Amino acid sequence: MRSAAADTYFLSMRVTVVRLRKLLAWILVTVLAAGLSVGCASEDEGGGSEKVKIRIWTIATPGDGFHDPFVKAIEDYNRTHTDCEVVMTTFENQLYKEKLQINVAGDELPDVFYTWGGGFSQGFVESGKVLAIDSYYGDYADELPQAALVNCTYNGKLYGVTYVTPISLVFYSKKAFSEAGAEIPRTYDELLECCAKLKQAGYIPIGNSVKDSWVLAMLHDGLTLKSVGPARLGKVLTGEEGSYNSEDFLIASKAVKKIITEGFMNPYAAGLTNDQCVAQFYEGKSAMYITGSWLAGGFYEKRGGQYVNVENPEDFDCFPIPLINGENARITDYMGGAADTLMVSRSTNHPDKAAEVAFELARSVSKYAYLSGAGVPAWKVDYDDSAVLPMPKKVALFASNATTFTLWFDTLMTAENKTVYLDQVCGLYMGSVTPEKLCERMSLQLGK
Repeated sequence: MRSAAADTYFLSMRVTVVRLRKLLAWILVTVLAAGLSVGCASEDEGGGSEKVKIRIWTIATPGDGFHDPFVKAIEDYNRTHTDCEVVMTTFENQLYKEKLQINVAGDELPDVFYTWGGGFSQGFVESGKVLAIDSYYGDYADELPQAALVNCTYNGKLYGVTYVTPISLVFYSKKAFSEAGAEIPRTYDELLECCAKLKQAGYIPIGNSVKDSWVLAMLHDGLTLKSVGPARLGKVLTGEEGSYNSEDFLIASKAVKKIITEGFMNPYAAGLTNDQCVAQFYEGKSAMYITGSWLAGGFYEKRGGQYVNVENPEDFDCFPIPLINGENARITDYMGGAADTLMVSRSTNHPDKAAEVAFELARSVSKYAYLSGAGVPAWKVDYDDSAVLPMPKKVALFASNATTFTLWFDTLMTAENKTVYLDQVCGLYMGSVTPEKLCERMSLQLGK
């Protein structure tokens, strides 16, 4: 039988182990996070009263196009608000998606956090972990149109604020098109003709990654929109009305499959990440890349006075994803929309200040992202944008003339449905899934 002293010893050891486990978990998260702190909690020099510290999580890592816009926005806020310090911690995209799900479930969120609107954050709102911020919107309504907030509005209440309106586009090498004698396609049939000429000229026509499945999905999403049309597509993906197992959806999946079987995609795409495939596109190995408008700023990135990714940004341009069915869709219908969202945790100790930070940062990030070429502004442009680079300005023009925006499938759908969809699209590329099976599986998954 153990003595009381032994019991006390073993109890203290168990407490120590628990504390060590917590410490190790904290260290792991800290190491995995690309931590960036802009501003620190401190005491005022005169009165000694501690400033309010608002913590924010984002995916604006140092290598991300939104890193500098967020840093500048936070610096501006901290400089002009003497009662508050905003501190940002950044995480890699995929790690963050997993971390966010865990921390929402454990009610361990920072005051403000980046997330994706639509189906991705629906569960966060329904679980009561997010603060409704309708009452704060009035101060910014003249600068941020309500239409930009559709994807962060749930059951008629506003739960987030956005800052950019990204869209899917086809980026292309003008040099490759010229050498191949290819024309900018407006229809799917013209796209096939274009790809055939590019392949004949020695180029990989479409360089999209498959290892990062969301990149391949952007091609599938875009052609599905241009076959089905925005009105019916949104209703099917959210389970509201209609079936995925129908003719227009099947036509789109067959269209993607034909691009694959004709050898118009990178044969090594399954083993290459998005960054690797984008680098090949910059190098001129592939002629087209279908992705979000955030790529536009990458052509102009400089270091030491030299362009980092390409020798001459003017050698590249972009155009809308071509049409499959002109009766259902228009060339000006785009995948994308304002989904990048800042939300406020319901458990924050400073709801008023956190909501203010979310709106103020969103407005500033919208400006700095546009000026740097990283994004299309969702907020009113009431500043000098004459220095905005050519391609980002063209992207902004596309977005301003859009007839509709439809959120990317993996954002609009719930997390469970998204996972099944991405698996099916990858299977289509690998040959393990046929277009017919993809449509049947998604119909079952969506319950229609």
